[in-house]
Amino acid sequence: MKIIKSLKIFALVLTVCFIGLIGQKVKADEMSFSVTPVLPSNQMGNSGYFNLLMHSGDKQTVEVKIVNLRDTPIVVEENVSSATTNLNGVVEYSPNQIKPDSTLKYNMKDLVSAPAEISLSPKETKTISIAVNMPNTPIQGLLAGGLTYQEKSSNTKSSSKSKGVSIINKYNFVIAFLMQQSETKTAPDLKMNDVEPGQVNYRNVINANLQNPNMAYLNTLYVQSDIKGISNSKLEYKSNKEMMQMAPNSNFDFPVALGSGTALQAGKYHMVLTAFGQKDPNGKYTMKDSAGKVQKFNYKWTFERDFTITAAKAKELNAKDVTIKHNNSWWIWLIAILLILIILFFLFFILWKRRKKDDDDKEDDNEVAKQLAELKSMLDDISDEPK
Repeated sequence: MKIIKSLKIFALVLTVCFIGLIGQKVKADEMSFSVTPVLPSNQMGNSGYFNLLMHSGDKQTVEVKIVNLRDTPIVVEENVSSATTNLNGVVEYSPNQIKPDSTLKYNMKDLVSAPAEISLSPKETKTISIAVNMPNTPIQGLLAGGLTYQEKSSNTKSSSKSKGVSIINKYNFVIAFLMQQSETKTAPDLKMNDVEPGQVNYRNVINANLQNPNMAYLNTLYVQSDIKGISNSKLEYKSNKEMMQMAPNSNFDFPVALGSGTALQAGKYHMVLTAFGQKDPNGKYTMKDSAGKVQKFNYKWTFERDFTITAAKAKELNAKDVTIKHNNSWWIWLIAILLILIILFFLFFILWKRRKKDDDDKEDDNEVAKQLAELKSMLDDISDEPK
């Protein structure tokens, strides 16, 4: 079953995050706990996650086994969330900031009830009960979500002030949780919503919002996109991505990167986006992948869209793009003008001082000449007196 195959990598996800390592290397503790799903009799397939076949309005209890691997008590937090799709085309089963899709009728939090916290004594094993409620209405397709287990942060932090060391270890276990009322497969679908400029990691992109509105996984999704300028026909941006997956009733922004250092230009554009889904050796749609190999698919969608980038939006995003070298030449001109003014001021000051000195010297010479003339006149008067 393709769903089982595609979900195996999500059956049990272990994430280790080291935060705030300062001063010296510290060896992290071993994994503090483990989680194992106890699969019930109505489980579909022998996978490492829950995939329950239930009737409309059914209620049942499933179990997970949690083991404290430490010699000290711990508290494990448990969260329930609906499956979403991130911008990389990867299904996420743990809580995140992705907004629920408009077509998502049932939030997994409303259908699956689990204790928020589980306290475990040293080396203790606990079997935790989880209440599951299937909606009363008939459902054609899958309800998809996940159970996330994480040690409470107050239990995971250890520090040593004397050695200048602080370390936090976080272990996350994520178990996919699927529910369905029939073994009949439901076909996925794909729609393209808004196309608009945006950013990923402070780099300019043009996002095409892709939506799977059906209650089915869209597996092995390949997307080829081409954007051409209408206002400026020289502009063209392309992006191809392979082996993506979309959760049921989810959407994500497929980013078309402009390239490092490329500024957005205001104007009108035209996008052509072609998507292929569900690889199948007997599929009727073919395409060549990035390796030049011909692949066959069961589904194909083609979208075309005209869109406009305003001058204000282009300016805003370009100012935030960390790869664009912004023109700050006016600073150079300002500094140059200030330097010229300073030089002119000093030249004027030097010339003024020199002229003042010359004027003072001239006045001194005139005074000496005047005094000499007076002295000469006095001597002449003395020589003219009768003897």
